[in-house]
Amino acid sequence: QVHLVESGGGLVQPGGSLRLSCTGSGVIFRAYTMAWYRQAPGKQREMIASVTPRDTRNYAESVKGRFNILRDTAKNTVYLEMNSLKSEDAAVYYCNSPRDSYEGLWSWGQGTQVTVWS
Repeated sequence: QVHLVESGGGLVQPGGSLRLSCTGSGVIFRAYTMAWYRQAPGKQREMIASVTPRDTRNYAESVKGRFNILRDTAKNTVYLEMNSLKSEDAAVYYCNSPRDSYEGLWSWGQGTQVTVWS
């Protein structure tokens, strides 16, 4: 069974940066496309960044140029570097291997909360 754990969220001022981490047990990430999703209050969870096993990366328009998805295969970890944070980036962030833009292949972890406060 795959178990995902996200961490690194927190409280940050607009314009600030955070780095989120995603680790997993029961799965080797390098074999999969991995993605970060986020869910803001009252909104549907959406995919915002993905990286393929060959390191091809894609981003939602809302985060392009500000966020960077990385994988460390040795640590079986996927990161999301978030820069120039805006209030609209506030959400719970999750990682998974994408089934589609809204659903993942595996059960969701607990997520990590990002709060952008001014």
